[in-house]
Amino acid sequence: MIARRCDREPVARILGQREFRSLSFRLASDTLEPRPDSETIVEAAVEYGSRLPAAGPLRVLDIGTGTGCLLLAVLTELPGSTGVGTDIAGGAVETANRNAGDLGLSDRAVLIRTDWTDDVTGTFDLVVSNPPYIETAEIETLAPEVSGHDPLAALDGGADGLDAYRAIAGRLAQFLSPAGVAVFEIGSMQRDAVAAIFAAQGVLLVETRDDFGGHPRALVFAAEPLPEWL
Repeated sequence: MIARRCDREPVARILGQREFRSLSFRLASDTLEPRPDSETIVEAAVEYGSRLPAAGPLRVLDIGTGTGCLLLAVLTELPGSTGVGTDIAGGAVETANRNAGDLGLSDRAVLIRTDWTDDVTGTFDLVVSNPPYIETAEIETLAPEVSGHDPLAALDGGADGLDAYRAIAGRLAQFLSPAGVAVFEIGSMQRDAVAAIFAAQGVLLVETRDDFGGHPRALVFAAEPLPEWL
């Protein structure tokens, strides 16, 4: 284990699991290692979800679920909610399913292998996502713990880092219920560019949330103006 760490393999990869939002998540080669910055997405989603009227169980969609950490943390903190997680990587879907079982959430979470939202139907009260947003040219400059161990597909956002947002933005409004919100993780310098991509599709930026380091990290969107009480 010491030799692996000296070779810059992350401790969580060596142990095979990582804590996120006080929950333990298994890792796999197809999944990102959950990081504290992404807890910003969960915090925002839970706050908005807790304000929605309880006409029925809240429905949550996690696009590009990886370990399932966003979806499963939200389901844990919003009792009775149900959700769907998607990922194009079979290993990620398998790992997310195992994590759902470990956390006792298998009956509330459905994990499917698909490209973004291709096989998703219905509407959701909350949509969350941590898509790949690193510019291709920057990946080789990242710490070896990241560039050498996190899956490339979960890091590489294309030449400008925005490819995933373009792929998702045009479909987002059809999945949001009235008063529903979507929370996306972004790179710290991408707020205006990402907001513009969604605005071009008629999706409104509601709020920006900073991470624990004070950097813009989560954007909250809605398909229509939200009620004042929300």
